[in-house]
Amino acid sequence: MRFPPRASRIGAAAALLSALLVGGTVTATTADAAAASVGSVCYGDLPSQAHDTLRLIEQGGPFPYSQDGIVFQNREGVLPKQSSSYYHEYTVKTPGSSTRGARRIVTGQENQEDYYTADHYATFDLVDYGC
Repeated sequence: MRFPPRASRIGAAAALLSALLVGGTVTATTADAAAASVGSVCYGDLPSQAHDTLRLIEQGGPFPYSQDGIVFQNREGVLPKQSSSYYHEYTVKTPGSSTRGARRIVTGQENQEDYYTADHYATFDLVDYGC
């Protein structure tokens, strides 16, 4: 299993708390704003098809769709800003759908974080393996 880091969220929360306690100001960077807009989901609360996809990612495939593993460019800017080849996307099968559907796992390679989206990149939840 992959265990994602929490540094970006903790850093943003610590800055806000510090500013509130000492009366300072808070300036948010784009990365902080993106990290704050990402939710969290417990691994156990993901649909079973997401578990299947995460297992395939861990094993290195084979993947059911030719698009699986391609670079996710984060054009929506919802995920924290990273280099252009940092994120990769994988299909989470949708039962009854004749297409790839809207569900995806997006991975951050360097920090090994996994994000789940059920609405084709409109929102993301960081997968929490510890709950």
